[in-house]
Amino acid sequence: MAGSNSTNISSPRWLLAELTYRCPLQCGFCSNPLDFSRYKQELSTDEWLAVFQQARDIGAVQLGLSGGEPLVRQDLELLIKEARQMGYYTNLITSTVGMNEARLEKLQEAGLDHIQVSFQAPEEVLNDKIAGTESFLHKKRMTLAIKAAGLPVVLNIVIHKGNIDLVREILDLCLELGVDYVELASAQYYGYALKNRDQLLPSLQQVRQAEAIAKEYQEKYQGRMKIFYVIPDYYENRPKPCMNGWGHLFLVVDPEGMALPCHSAKVIPGIHFPNVKEQSVSSIWYDSTAFNYFRGDAWMKEPCRSCDEKSKDFGGCRCQAYLLTGDASAADPSCDKAPGHTIVEQARVSAAHASTTPIFLRNRFNSEKLTPCSPVNEKS
Repeated sequence: MAGSNSTNISSPRWLLAELTYRCPLQCGFCSNPLDFSRYKQELSTDEWLAVFQQARDIGAVQLGLSGGEPLVRQDLELLIKEARQMGYYTNLITSTVGMNEARLEKLQEAGLDHIQVSFQAPEEVLNDKIAGTESFLHKKRMTLAIKAAGLPVVLNIVIHKGNIDLVREILDLCLELGVDYVELASAQYYGYALKNRDQLLPSLQQVRQAEAIAKEYQEKYQGRMKIFYVIPDYYENRPKPCMNGWGHLFLVVDPEGMALPCHSAKVIPGIHFPNVKEQSVSSIWYDSTAFNYFRGDAWMKEPCRSCDEKSKDFGGCRCQAYLLTGDASAADPSCDKAPGHTIVEQARVSAAHASTTPIFLRNRFNSEKLTPCSPVNEKS
């Protein structure tokens, strides 16, 4: 099924380069594929540079360098330098594990524009428990070093049941570190987060309390620190415009070169996603069946097809629709108009109760066996 009925396909604006799935952290909400360990053949330096140039040629201006942990790539400085020369605004998305002051200096010399640092919690014990590695003190040190170097600093904290009651403390930490932007990014329930949803999805009461605290800090510290609080899809009643529409602005390339409209799209069966080793970025973006699959609205079923909000939310997330209903063309169940909305309502009911099931952590997972680890629901 090719779904596009669009005659005016916009050029990509944001290229997200998932340089590697290797990572020293074990976060149970990781967005990487559950079978990430099978991805062995990462694109070479030259292959990545070719992707950057081809995407730049058709309009991409923002480059996100992500993973896994992109710092494990020893060619990271070269990639940044060349991307900067191509005219990209470069953004490193990192845990800072693998960074020291000397490497930060090299990254800045290469032309890096922006760093987004992930924290898991506002204090050492819980942060390191969620991350599965001792990293909190290092993160603090490197965040202060990044700030001192004059780079814009964004702190990203994935919010879930294990840390949502500490939003005030999280924001106080951000003020202490002097960061410019804070993203209180509720876990998105794909990959590991979906696997661990019963352990991670907060209750409605927790979500509203966190929202109130975020609003309080937004008003109090306006002009000093920008705070973004993203409410979980499961409590919005309307779907978010996922990636601003399938194949509209965002182009993701995974470590082995698969091109995707979003980082989770490969979970959808029946779509052949092209590889940049075999096809040009321009051809992939404009002509491939995969990128045209859910463009426009010809693919939509009811109630999306006749909904007066479809131009705002594009029917919601195709990956979430598939993962929750088994049908990628179904209405996103996060929408209260969707026939599958009862799935989300049932998840909300479960979220009001503590789960005793152990959480599955990223680096202890393989495609054949799940190894349970301790839950992270407690505060310490």
